Amino acid sequence: MKQDIHEYLAAFEDIPGTRVYTAARARQGYWLNQFAMSLMKAANRDRWKADERAYLDQWQLTDAQKQAVLDRDYNRMLDLGGNIYFLSKIFSTDGIPFAEACSTMTDMTFPEYRQMMLDGGRSPEGNRSIKGGY
Repeated sequence: MKQDIHEYLAAFEDIPGTRVYTAARARQGYWLNQFAMSLMKAANRDRWKADERAYLDQWQLTDAQKQAVLDRDYNRMLDLGGNIYFLSKIFSTDGIPFAEACSTMTDMTFPEYRQMMLDGGRSPEGNRSIKGGY
């Protein structure tokens, strides 16, 4: 029996704290990710730093995507189709290390997050299923 693709992909939404980068998210975040990748060029970084809102307005981002970028709300950017590897251009432009930016996506401080990662990462206990509670 053939499994419904929407049912299959919906199962990925059941992992606490995880956003699986699906084709739907890629389509949703196309312009957000293109904007982020534009920051690879020094001239674009300079324009961005001079006036973030004006630079964002040159891209076909939704208002929600623009606000998430301005707020540096990386979880929201991920929800709106951002890819963490593209979004890293934003926090790199801000001078923030990758691990520190990731810590902002948790309920931990950067030192707490760093120590958790040094200790082997987040425990799978309680982080396997939203519906199942485990």
